[in-house]
Amino acid sequence: MIELSFSKLLLLAVIALVVLGPEKLPKAARMAGAMLRRLRLGWESVRGEVERELEIEEIRRAAKEAADRADAMRKAADTEMHAAHASVSRTIAEVANTADTPQGRPAAISKESHDGDA
Repeated sequence: MIELSFSKLLLLAVIALVVLGPEKLPKAARMAGAMLRRLRLGWESVRGEVERELEIEEIRRAAKEAADRADAMRKAADTEMHAAHASVSRTIAEVANTADTPQGRPAAISKESHDGDA
């Protein structure tokens, strides 16, 4: 950027006084001040808009990452649920196969009746 020291500003003021004259200098200074104010406000507006866009983009990125993590957790939970379901199904089948005796009674009842008869 342009570096304006006090001596450079003083030189600009003297040149402006010579070129514009004492009658037009105050009006020109007010106009220059108004233009600088508008420029600064415009710059602040643009900067604020860019910052908002960056924040929105950051929020979108964070939301996408959270959705990806949630999807991965859901897939892991589905896998575990299917594994647990398969394990329970195998256990039920094993219990059903081992519990039946030739007479159609569960093994525990059949064993008690044999022990009681002896």
